[in-house]
Formats: sequence, structure tokens, C-alpha cells
Amino acid sequence: MFGLSNIDYFSDLMFNYIMLISILEKINGLNEAIFAPVDNLIERLPLADWALDGICDSIHLIPFLFIVFLIIEILEFYYAEKINSLLKKTGKGGVLIGALAAIFPQCGFSVIASSLYTKQIITRGTLIAVYLATSDETIPILLATPEKAYFIIPIVGLKLFIGILMGYFIDFTIPQKAVKHSIPPEIDVHIGEEGCCKHDLEHGSKRELIIHPVLHTINIWGFILVVTLILNYCLTNIAITNLIAGSRFWQPVAAAFVGLIPNCAISIGLTMMLIKGTISFGAVMSGLLANAGLGLLVLLKNNDFKDTLKIIFILLVVSIISGFTINFLS
Repeated sequence: MFGLSNIDYFSDLMFNYIMLISILEKINGLNEAIFAPVDNLIERLPLADWALDGICDSIHLIPFLFIVFLIIEILEFYYAEKINSLLKKTGKGGVLIGALAAIFPQCGFSVIASSLYTKQIITRGTLIAVYLATSDETIPILLATPEKAYFIIPIVGLKLFIGILMGYFIDFTIPQKAVKHSIPPEIDVHIGEEGCCKHDLEHGSKRELIIHPVLHTINIWGFILVVTLILNYCLTNIAITNLIAGSRFWQPVAAAFVGLIPNCAISIGLTMMLIKGTISFGAVMSGLLANAGLGLLVLLKNNDFKDTLKIIFILLVVSIISGFTINFLS
């Protein structure tokens, strides 16, 4: 049952998000001043303007990324086990809890949900709700770009709404295997999966409170640098804005299929395209809704293949229709 104490957990998380955005906005000016000498050195390099801009923009994100990942790691350390334990005991009530937990960008929550689904501990609707609501790297990147942080509320709100709506719809309309409403003590529910950076998703240590944010910052910054350089080059030399503007109708379809790729680089690329303004908001939402992180890999590895195809098909259809709808209404 989703009690008041559980609501308090998520209220605390949302309060921490608001505080984090405020802190990041305040230090944005200080960050610009600190990196001014670095920018001057980089601008002297014999590189094209699009490359110089990409390098400068990505370097500015490093302190923000580390701060965001450090705070997320601390929150994950104290909240993740409670959330995961709660999800294991919910049965059909897991849709709401799963969607709420998934918007918190802990390292690989979709992996945990996939493992629980293969053990018949959560329903298909709960799994779909988690996949649709999963934020992956979107929120950290937007937090690391304070002037674009206003995208967080509509993205999280829509993913949460669509995830909960479709999760309950699937549970009440599509036949599926029965779930274990209570877990006998002899059944092992250990997840045994790793997220990015070989990060233990269930039993982290205090030592990882620093190590994992550092590794995660390096990995994600590397992806951001590559994506930024590619986008800047395309914007400068290929007139990609005209190409995208001319194919706005099909953007959600393409984004949804790309979003199925189980890699955090996908959410990074989609988020950076949103920040650069090179893709419609509906297409970004379509891609982010379909992007379940590493969860699909676990499902393909451990679940019945036909059932996995059904889940992927549902995820794809919901993502594409949502993207078209958002573009139509916006």
C-alpha cells in the first residue's frame, strides 16, 4: 500500500530537486567566471568555430555534472533500497510507485524493474510504467544547463502521466501471467545486475559516493562532447535545421526507434538536440519515452522472447502516438 510515509519520501526527493536547481542557477555565474581563462586558451587553438564552441560548452558542464551526480548518488544511497523493497511488495499497485521511482535518475532503475518482472514480482503494466517514466541522463544534463532546466517539469510531468496511464491500462486490459503478491522468504529476489560504470544497483558502498559520481561525470561528459561536436558540425555545414523542419511529422517515429537502443548515449543525444533546438519537443518526448536504458537488455537476456517483443511493441506504439499528440497540440 502506498502510505503517507512513502509519499513523504518522494516529496523529499522533489524538494531536493527544487533546491538543486536553485543552487545550480546561483553558481552558474561563478562557473562562467572561473572558466573564462580556459575559454580564452581554447579559442586560440587552430580549430573551426563549431569545434571551439563545442569544446567550451562541454567543459562548462563538468562541475555541474559532478555536483548533480554526487547529489543523486547520495540520494540513491539513502532512498534506493527503500524504493526497491517497496516495489517488490506492491503487485498490481506497483504502477504508481514504479513510475514515481523511475523519474528519479538513479543508475539503472529500469534494470531492476526488468529483473523483478522476469521473476514475476511486478506486472507488465508496472514494467511499462517504469520504462516510460525512466529519465536516464535527461534530468542531470538539464540540471547541468540551468538556462534549460525549465524543460524538466514538462518532460518529467508528461513521462509520469503517460507512464501511469498506460501502466494501469495495460494491467487491466491485456492478459498476462499472474504475479507473486507476496514473496515467500525462500525466494531469492536479489537483482544481481549492474548499471553503468559497473555500478552495483542494490548494494552500493559509501566509498562509491565519490568514486561513482567521478566515473559517471567522465563517461557522460565524453558522450556530451562527442554529441555536441557532431551537432555543431551539422548545424554549421549540413543545414540540419532545414532538414529537420521539413520532416517534423516523421520525427517522433525516427526518435522512438532510436530511443529503443539500450544505451545512455541515446538520452544524452536527444537531450542535447533539445537544448540546441534541432528537434521538436514531441520527437524528443517520443525518443525519451521509448528509451528504457539498459532495462531492455536484461529483458532480452532473461525473459520469454515473444513476451519481450510484445513489451517492445507496446513501448514503441505508445511513444510514437505520444510524440505525434504532443507535436499536434504544441
